[in-house]
Amino acid sequence: MVSQAGLFLLDVLVAFLSVVLLLRFFMQACRVSFNNQVGTFVVEFTNWLVRPLRKILPGFYGLDLASLLPAYLLQVIFALAVFLVRGGSEAWSLATWLSLLFWHGLLATLRLSIYLLIGALLVQAVLSWISPYSPLSQPVAQLTRPVLRPIQRFLPPIGGVDLSPLIAIVLAQLLLMFL
Repeated sequence: MVSQAGLFLLDVLVAFLSVVLLLRFFMQACRVSFNNQVGTFVVEFTNWLVRPLRKILPGFYGLDLASLLPAYLLQVIFALAVFLVRGGSEAWSLATWLSLLFWHGLLATLRLSIYLLIGALLVQAVLSWISPYSPLSQPVAQLTRPVLRPIQRFLPPIGGVDLSPLIAIVLAQLLLMFL
């Protein structure tokens, strides 16, 4: 019981920090301005981890690996904690065990990225109905634009209603099923 509560709290902390790191990664990849409340929070919350890593881990084709790598490693560490607490891995070789850990970390990072995308799409849809001129609208639109633009080419707005966020959410859910 105590181990489950500890894993739950560790999962919450690891997931939150990983999501903020992934948000920083995607905001930089999509060239979203950090001059807003969300951007300021993301930068100030993750600078303690990202700034030292940037000195030893440079960017790769404009991608901020110093934000992506810690998110991935946090997922690997959480998978390791789950395997150690639950046990049952004594029969595996070390190579199998490590490859399983790293694979699980990769899948967990991809899942978190997709959940982040779905959340951004939902926030964008709600803001477009309630407060389209909110200070949060522009950064969220910039974050989701690379996903929505290809869909909008094939499916233009129908009667002034843009269905591309709905299609993107359905496609993201399908991708989650395969992960």
